[in-house]
Amino acid sequence: METKSVIYELRTKHKLSQDELAEKVFVTRQAVSRWENGETVPNTETLKLLSKIFDVSINTLLGAPRKLFCQCCGMPLDDSTISKEPNGEFNEDYCKWCYTDGQFVYQSKDTLLDYLVVHMPNPQNLPEDELRAQFDSYLSQLKYWKI
Repeated sequence: METKSVIYELRTKHKLSQDELAEKVFVTRQAVSRWENGETVPNTETLKLLSKIFDVSINTLLGAPRKLFCQCCGMPLDDSTISKEPNGEFNEDYCKWCYTDGQFVYQSKDTLLDYLVVHMPNPQNLPEDELRAQFDSYLSQLKYWKI
């Protein structure tokens, strides 16, 4: 979905007029109209405000051009699973289970691996050490665990 459609749908879902949304993000009604017509896209600071108002990530506002994955555990991310900073802003790098209230939950890869080995499906019935090695190989590619 394009940014223009996302903004229009979120605005109408929240029962806001163009004037009301413009007032909340400190722009003119014409600016909102240009976004919804696809003539322009909000700047970075305005996207942050829209993200807070509508409680969606900037990635969602931009039409989800990127597939997001938690850079700690590898889980696919959407607006319901993306973590938030203590100030309420989305942190599009981590899921809410790995990064909560500005703190990382897993302080070591071994702690996360212990959790994954017990809780993740093992359809191939791999021995625990092989399963652990497989998870470790994957996690090592993620930003949080890169050495």
